[in-house]
Amino acid sequence: METIKGGEFLTKETKATDVFITEDFTEEQRMMKVSVQEFIDRDVWPQKNRFEEGDYAFTEEIMVKAGEMGLLSISVPEVYGGMGMGFVSAMLVCDYISGASGSMATAFGAHTGIGTMPILLYGTEAQKQKYVPKLASGEWFGSYCLTEPGAGSDANSGKTKATLTEDGKHYLISGQKMWISNAGFCSLMIVFARIEEDKNITAFIVEYDSNTPNGILLGEEEHKLGIKASSTRQVFFSDTKVPLENMLSERGAGFKIALNSLNVGRIKLAAACLDACRRINNEAIKYANERKQFKTPISSFGAIQYKLAEMATKTYVSESGCYRAAKDIQNKIDEFIAAGKSHQEAELKGVEEYAIECAILKVYASETVQYVTDEGIQIFGGMGFSKETPMEAAWRDARIGRIYEGTNEINRLLTVGMLLKKALKGELDLMTPAMEVAQELMGIPAFETPDYSVLFSEENAMVSNLKKVALMIAGKAVEIHGMELEKQQQLVSCIAEIIIEIYLAESTLLKTAKRVQQAPDADSKAQIAMAQLNLFNAVEKISSKAKEAIFSLVKGDEQQMLLMGLKRFTKYHNHPDAIALRKSIASKLISENRYSF
Repeated sequence: METIKGGEFLTKETKATDVFITEDFTEEQRMMKVSVQEFIDRDVWPQKNRFEEGDYAFTEEIMVKAGEMGLLSISVPEVYGGMGMGFVSAMLVCDYISGASGSMATAFGAHTGIGTMPILLYGTEAQKQKYVPKLASGEWFGSYCLTEPGAGSDANSGKTKATLTEDGKHYLISGQKMWISNAGFCSLMIVFARIEEDKNITAFIVEYDSNTPNGILLGEEEHKLGIKASSTRQVFFSDTKVPLENMLSERGAGFKIALNSLNVGRIKLAAACLDACRRINNEAIKYANERKQFKTPISSFGAIQYKLAEMATKTYVSESGCYRAAKDIQNKIDEFIAAGKSHQEAELKGVEEYAIECAILKVYASETVQYVTDEGIQIFGGMGFSKETPMEAAWRDARIGRIYEGTNEINRLLTVGMLLKKALKGELDLMTPAMEVAQELMGIPAFETPDYSVLFSEENAMVSNLKKVALMIAGKAVEIHGMELEKQQQLVSCIAEIIIEIYLAESTLLKTAKRVQQAPDADSKAQIAMAQLNLFNAVEKISSKAKEAIFSLVKGDEQQMLLMGLKRFTKYHNHPDAIALRKSIASKLISENRYSF
């Protein structure tokens, strides 16, 4: 299995055999999936009301149970009391443990991700030996204190101070943090503070015991739109005494730690959206089959079928991208370990390599779960607006996904920014393919119709052409704006949207093609339809965003040339029948009375 570099999907072709799909789960992973599902269906889903009532103690109780089952230790090496499993397994657990409650998803993610991973990735051996076993078992829970009233997206602008004591043995931390998940029941905080007038912040491991608060004061629980039983508080530090040896990594490394921790957090957040989507799909399908209007189930109405098909398709697409990227990360980690790097360094570098994909998936999956829950409410009608059904809570819980781990607006800008930086560093060759596209625009297009008899042959050709659109627009944007491009945020967002749609469209085609190859006799009609429908939607969206960018970049003859190029690169020879595709998908969902993909 060949693994391409991060961002390289834009310039290289990937074979279906080289991607990971959920059908590739090992027997151990399948057993783990079942175990997590049973745990959530038994202990969490029936207790949704307790989460909605803000029962923070219950969230902690469920987290303790997760610890007892070993679910908090999936990514932790065995030497520190963990299960030492790979990145795909960690994604799987994050996926299936997160779907029933946004409060549980947040508590789990904050603890296992940003609460534990910084120590695993940046801690000294002594720090890891001291803290990680307690975090892996659930004896202690972790939190992550980065955001401040004046430092949100601009995390490095925090005002919290760390001052070295006269004896040089401790730092005294003073300042205010806000939106701190798990604050109400944590025993350990990753705290970011600035030493003197340093350019960058520094990270510290801070223990917390309510009986001996050490200058730490917790604010009241925040009253939030959703994730109501996720403990979220302000944390105030007043000369909090932290041993010198509890500095994480080195002085001034805090900003780097924050950024790299967010890479992990982003793809894990994408995974955390998946099972929520599946569950909402299931609820919506069942209700549509049961609810009758005009003496017939509403699932027989085309308008409802449209919604069911699009909800299922976006869910399927999100899953395709998440597990493709997860295995790419795992392959890269394994590659680094084989080359002699420590597990710590390999994990860090492996995730960092695919930071672009992490940002892409965070955006797409968080917007998918919002879309799915919104349409779920619509299918339920008035009942969807009622607290008697799970729809309104799911919608409220979903809304935070577009904000934390970096807002989706920030992540769109990062997608393009990181891609261009990799190109400037020589890590990724974008110039050669961009110049080839520019030359192609000057040539005469081929008029013969290729042989598209093989499954997805036309669709794969379309994806290749969509990559040319991205390179055409990005190349022209860099040519005109140069290093000032990052200031053109609306333009950059257009380019990001194009790149996001390309990655997910390709991922879905590859997943489906591999499934068909592995099980040629299985019924894959609906999956094929979803891959085709998603590509159709992607082409329409890319065309719109590309036009917006072109109109902004150039005028006159050059504009006409780029528009002609766009028309050439988005032209189907055999136009898909989107309505028929949706009917086919909906028919499968309705007949099985569930989301079965």
